[in-house]
Amino acid sequence: MNQSTWDLFLSSLGPIVLGAVTGTIPLALVSFAVGLALALVLALMRLSRRRWISSIARVYISIVRGTPLLVQLFVIFYGLPSLGVLIDPWPSAVIAFSVNVGGYAAEVIRAAILSVPKGQWEAAYMIGMSHRRALTRIILPQAARVSVPPLSNTFISLVKDTSLASLILVTELFRQAQQVAAFSQEFMLLYLEAALVYWVICLVLSSVQGVLETRLDRYVAH
Repeated sequence: MNQSTWDLFLSSLGPIVLGAVTGTIPLALVSFAVGLALALVLALMRLSRRRWISSIARVYISIVRGTPLLVQLFVIFYGLPSLGVLIDPWPSAVIAFSVNVGGYAAEVIRAAILSVPKGQWEAAYMIGMSHRRALTRIILPQAARVSVPPLSNTFISLVKDTSLASLILVTELFRQAQQVAAFSQEFMLLYLEAALVYWVICLVLSSVQGVLETRLDRYVAH
């Protein structure tokens, strides 16, 4: 690596990291929070004894899991305007990512709820708890501990998927790298630099996930 290439690497690192801090991470956090709330609703719908409610959730999950995220993003940003619905790039990305997370995380949450022994339900009913109270006070806290590892993996994947938002002009990590690359014509260097930043972010998130899982394991053990 010659001096000019090294200088470009260092000078572009700031804008790329700034794109991660102001674009990628907030986009991932907001989308994951909204998607998680949607996933909880869908999981409870899937567990409903009313077949039509369960069927609605099943169809939604099937569509989301059976279509590419990029297509979902383009339908929202480029497709909806043909119906007279105009949404700015950032909200479009949040909607697309939230819808996608909801479809995948719903099955994780549903499986976590089903993993809680039925005796927990029976014990809750015996002390006079309603179904809703038993769910919120007894079942969901236990299910949350079980769902932490797969949901953490979902969030890490989402952080990487936010790079797709650059295709609808959302200013985030990869978009910043594209802009610098277009100006400097050093595409290989800038894209590898973006990959390096993504990798570091995912390493940090994986470390946080490991610490969280360890603490939850200790809590369960006691």
